[in-house]
Amino acid sequence: MNIRLNKKTEVNKIVEIWYEGSLIAHDFIDKNYWTSQQTEMEEKYIPMSETYVVSNAKDIVGFVSMVNNYLAALFIDVKHQGGGYGKGLLDFVKRQRETIQLKVYKKNMKAVEFYLKNDFVIKGETIDEQTSEEEYLMEWKKD
Repeated sequence: MNIRLNKKTEVNKIVEIWYEGSLIAHDFIDKNYWTSQQTEMEEKYIPMSETYVVSNAKDIVGFVSMVNNYLAALFIDVKHQGGGYGKGLLDFVKRQRETIQLKVYKKNMKAVEFYLKNDFVIKGETIDEQTSEEEYLMEWKKD
């Protein structure tokens, strides 16, 4: 497992992983919403964040995007989920920070359980303004 900062030439692959993962993990949100967000991910969100990619011997299989201490995105290619890549990326950013916050859709139980298992706690609940879906605000603090 190799983790490093992303290169500008890899943005399309990152957006592809994000898009495919979003459709599956967030199947309770209309597909058109995710389709409409692809350009913003490519042109705004990825460039403004500190994004690390994880790769196996051949390919990029996932990424994590941080904006200061906010975990904006953590996605693993659907073909590679369950292989420890998500935990590897999460542990990588935890070593660099004292605290991390994130928001996760309440209906995305797989992700909620993943973060709880990795020492995040639920700090509150909000509504995502763009999708009107309930979210948890979660936080991790270094011991």
